[in-house]
Amino acid sequence: MNLPKLISDLVEAQNIHNGAAYASLFSDDAVVFDEGKTHNGKQEIQNWIEKSNQEYQSVLKPISYNDSANGSVLEAEVSGTFPGSPAVLRFNFTFQNGLVGSLKITG
Repeated sequence: MNLPKLISDLVEAQNIHNGAAYASLFSDDAVVFDEGKTHNGKQEIQNWIEKSNQEYQSVLKPISYNDSANGSVLEAEVSGTFPGSPAVLRFNFTFQNGLVGSLKITG
């Protein structure tokens, strides 16, 4: 699948569980919404993804990617040590200055 470089870099950082590399792909004031919680800014995003990686060891396998005027959606199979694994999740992105401005993860 042909993904934009920013998205393929994010998938790669997730799959090797590199929280610093993952967070570096977000703008300074980025927001992540996941499991009913909001994470603001690079440091909170890095803390969130590192905790998630330790707990769940999640790996993403992209299924589809679509751009629209309202943002972009990556649909991926997510597997790891969480109940119900694997699961298909939607990663809803907006972008800001070549970085991720927001990410909302939905089922």
